[in-house]
Amino acid sequence: MPGAARESTPIAAMTGHDRQWALNRRNFEGRWCGTSHWYLRPQDSAAGAAPLDLERPSRTIDDTCYAISFSDDDNGLWDGRGLLLAPGGQRRLPLSRATYNRGGLCWQFPGAGGQSSLAVDPAQPRFGHEVNLFHRRSRSMLVLLYAPLDTGEGLCWRLDAVAAVAFRCTLTSPGDPARPAVRDWRALLAEQEGWPGRMERLEPHRPPAEAPPAEPCGAFRAADFALHAGTAGFADGLVCSVPEELPAGAFVLQVGCRLEADRFHQISLRFGADQRLEAWELRRFQRP
Repeated sequence: MPGAARESTPIAAMTGHDRQWALNRRNFEGRWCGTSHWYLRPQDSAAGAAPLDLERPSRTIDDTCYAISFSDDDNGLWDGRGLLLAPGGQRRLPLSRATYNRGGLCWQFPGAGGQSSLAVDPAQPRFGHEVNLFHRRSRSMLVLLYAPLDTGEGLCWRLDAVAAVAFRCTLTSPGDPARPAVRDWRALLAEQEGWPGRMERLEPHRPPAEAPPAEPCGAFRAADFALHAGTAGFADGLVCSVPEELPAGAFVLQVGCRLEADRFHQISLRFGADQRLEAWELRRFQRP
């Protein structure tokens, strides 16, 4: 993923594109290292027919590291290792303000960012999302990958892989402490019941030039988060609720993180009846 930090001019004075670039840099700039936990669908046809096992990782990579740096206000470098899906486990990508987010897949809020497929598209090999939630110099990342499956009666999209990574920036000393894994997502969500929150919303291809005000939203409700059978907890306080198979109409993918004992941030990826992304929604809940 691209990276984030200093600003030479106030974000409010920028275009929507420039503001997203600045937020991207502010969020992601650093040397992020941690252990990747991958939950992968078995290749065996009989085992692969069962729901994806989100309790036991099938692959762990101890030395995942994303070094994201900037040479000036307009250019940078993304240098990753310990990557499951890259040749040799490594990849380097140039970053620039001029080319950033040309396809509109990337999204940034203060303290949250990532990239998303904008539509369920049969011409694409994957329908995928990367969600990062930041707190101080911690970065909690969840990756969701769906793959098309021809059932003989039509094409369906099935959850194929999930990755959870507890990144910490090694340029900061002392580093942020580790957070406990979510062993019981029901207990975690129940503890947050009724916490008040505020919401920010971002629509594809319509980044605001100025920071929109966070609006009050409904109190946290576990039932509103755990919409799907695929609800699970992971390392670093991460939790998600996603369908095993994408429905034919509208749906919502939920990703959240208990950043502190009294703080839970939630990203909702909202898709319409046409299966196109309508909005990214960030809700910040805090214990009263």
